[in-house]
Amino acid sequence: MSSYNRGGVLIGHAVLTLAGLAAALSAVAQYPGQVAKNAKETPELRSIAVLEWVGEPGKPTRSRLIPVAVLDGGQLQDGGIYLARPEPLSLQSEVEYELEQNGKPIGLYDIRNAGQEQGSWVGFGAWRPIPVARPRPAAQLAHPRIDDDAQSDEPVLHRKHHADEKPNSGSGKSGGSGSQAGDDDPVADPDRPTLHKKTSSGGASDSTADTSSDPDHPTLHKKASTDSSADADGSQTADTSSDPDRPTLHKKSSSSTADSSESASASSDDPDRPVLHKSRKGQQDDIGHTESVDTTDPDRPTLKRGQSSGPAPDLVPTLIGLPPDVQQTVAVSDAKTHPAHPWTYSWSSPDDEAKMKASLEDLARTALGLNAPAEAPKRTPVRTGTVAARKAKVAPPPPAPAPLSGEQFHVFELAYGSGATLVLSAHTDGLPNQQKFVTLVAQPDLYGNVLVLMKNVTDGTHLDETPRMRLVDAVDAMADNRGELLFELRGQTQRQFALYRVLRGQADKLFVSGGGDFGVDSRN
Repeated sequence: MSSYNRGGVLIGHAVLTLAGLAAALSAVAQYPGQVAKNAKETPELRSIAVLEWVGEPGKPTRSRLIPVAVLDGGQLQDGGIYLARPEPLSLQSEVEYELEQNGKPIGLYDIRNAGQEQGSWVGFGAWRPIPVARPRPAAQLAHPRIDDDAQSDEPVLHRKHHADEKPNSGSGKSGGSGSQAGDDDPVADPDRPTLHKKTSSGGASDSTADTSSDPDHPTLHKKASTDSSADADGSQTADTSSDPDRPTLHKKSSSSTADSSESASASSDDPDRPVLHKSRKGQQDDIGHTESVDTTDPDRPTLKRGQSSGPAPDLVPTLIGLPPDVQQTVAVSDAKTHPAHPWTYSWSSPDDEAKMKASLEDLARTALGLNAPAEAPKRTPVRTGTVAARKAKVAPPPPAPAPLSGEQFHVFELAYGSGATLVLSAHTDGLPNQQKFVTLVAQPDLYGNVLVLMKNVTDGTHLDETPRMRLVDAVDAMADNRGELLFELRGQTQRQFALYRVLRGQADKLFVSGGGDFGVDSRN
């Protein structure tokens, strides 16, 4: 090959190499920048809701569950209307929710029925404690006893004894097996009772049972029955030959089983419909009750006094409106089991928390107009020579800061190693239409100062335009082991729930229930 050809080959290789790099760069430029998760890691369904109750935690007098969002395939859907038939999927009967407070489970809530309040679906049910694993008894923890019974079918650690085998004596060895004949050997003990199988003739088994040669050998025989016979399923039917008018009990006809199978198939008309957690509590049988009535006229209506003896559905105390003592907590129902992830942040020094809280409180007072404006310093003539004049030079102490009504301060660690996220809410006193509300979301900066990420300020006359933000709790809404802040957006005549994600120094709105938000956020 000439040098020209050799050079041409080299040039061709270089051109191909450059073309491959260009194709790779174009592919990188078109790459969206997000790797799809594995389908096995993505949960099938995850419902986020808010439980509101009145009374003690665990024993509420009235309660209701408000669906917020349903995570399906990595997308958040409105929990109040998602797969409604007519109630939404998140409020189906027997769906079980795990109640969380700061990421820690505090109980279970089982949905029993659902209804609409002011055009929105809510669920009613019962609060149950989290089941605790009971320790095993000491008898079950002990080593299992080795049974030497020859007729037992349980596995043993030595060779079984047979009826035609003579017991060992002396050293107790038999064919090198190492077994020993003791007092519990059924052959060596002639007084050991034996069980005999009932003969096919149906008579007494003691007449045909084969006992040992000892006539005093005790035996256990099955009692002979002359007035009853066993059915194929093990039940006994009474002998009615002596009394033909005696009532008898018959097995349930196959038509009832066919009806039950048809009802079961009707309830599961959609096999592809997803389901959430079901309650572990078993369903009670629907047993009817009839009473004897006068059969002279079967079509004649009758009136009865007293309480009905038939089964009635359980009446669950419902919560209506917004009582002043209502409490809230997060409720999660997931098709998979996830370990608990507490959102508690551990401060390196308690002084840091007090400093951050004082800084946020000062910002909240300024937003609410409680801090007095700074006055210009007054110039006073200098007088010297007397003790009274020296004391007059001392400035008076500053006034105490104005109190904040309804103050709530929370600190979260929304992801492992993400630092502290501070949330403070407060309002002023006065009539409802004259109150002012503030909610601050902040994080410490690199210099230990407060960096406000979101600020919400409103008053009682503009709640429908700018709703009041009330923190419910932090919750892992996306099932990615990262917490989001769940707020209640409460207006004058309506309310919604919103999820905010705090990431990279920003607080972004992730989801709002109810088909859109009716308020506007005021950022710092």
